[in-house]
Amino acid sequence: MLLIKLFFAFLQIGLFSVGGGYVAIPLIQAKAVDSYGWISQTEFADLVTIAEMTPGPIAVNSATFVGMKIGGFAGAIVSTLGCILPSMVLVSLIFFLYNKYKGLPLLDAVMDSLRAVVVALILSAGISLFKTAVLAGEDDTAITIDVMQLLLFVVSFLILRIKKASPILVMFIAGVAGIVSNLVIEALL
Repeated sequence: MLLIKLFFAFLQIGLFSVGGGYVAIPLIQAKAVDSYGWISQTEFADLVTIAEMTPGPIAVNSATFVGMKIGGFAGAIVSTLGCILPSMVLVSLIFFLYNKYKGLPLLDAVMDSLRAVVVALILSAGISLFKTAVLAGEDDTAITIDVMQLLLFVVSFLILRIKKASPILVMFIAGVAGIVSNLVIEALL
């Protein structure tokens, strides 16, 4: 029964992840964290970080991670298959239809609308991840700011946007900064 739930949960995510992996993030959160409680919000934030750092699509990596955690190797296979199956079918169908009907005003209107929704989904996921990474506290009444994480966020954001630095280099430097800050804090305590 669990494998069936995993398959259909990630099948739904695969079906509605229009726009790519980042759009899948809030969908994965809704299913794996909110609906089924398979992982916690903190585990979800770690999952997104790991899925972003590893090769491959973030949605597929996330499906594999959640499936492995919940159902072992079979869970990983079933979740991953559920996640990629809709894309395989839909991309083939869309390719055929897009080539046949490209340039039609109705198709252009649909594509424009989907772009706006994709941006909203990505922004929503970003805000959730920002809150988890930078704001400490589980409820809305006792929120504190993790100054180090906020500083890493701001500096990384500016380096990525202004200097157009390599995201891999920025992630590496942020990881080293996290290690150094933890060592300094431990030495002071």
